Amino acid sequence: MSKRIKVDDLPGFDAAPYLDSEQAIAAYLTDILSANNAGLLAAALGDIARARGMTEIAKSAGITREALYKALRPGSEPRLDTVNRVCAALGVRLVAQPIHPV
Repeated sequence: MSKRIKVDDLPGFDAAPYLDSEQAIAAYLTDILSANNAGLLAAALGDIARARGMTEIAKSAGITREALYKALRPGSEPRLDTVNRVCAALGVRLVAQPIHPV
């Protein structure tokens, strides 16, 4: 007889170890942005910041490490200014493209 595993017993997924290149980071953010969810974007930026080093990203963004953790925790809704500063520190930028390309 096989043992049943409860979903709550599974370890959480951490994307940070897989965000090891600019291409991986850009693809991750592109997918996250398609969800149109500010909290999910904050968590994704947190994943990327952890992959790159939270202290260094906080310093580059001009934000305290504690404030960065708070702004990028899952479910938070950071201000656009914070998102832009973190993106600049990560070396990425958010761009707009038409929904219905011609």
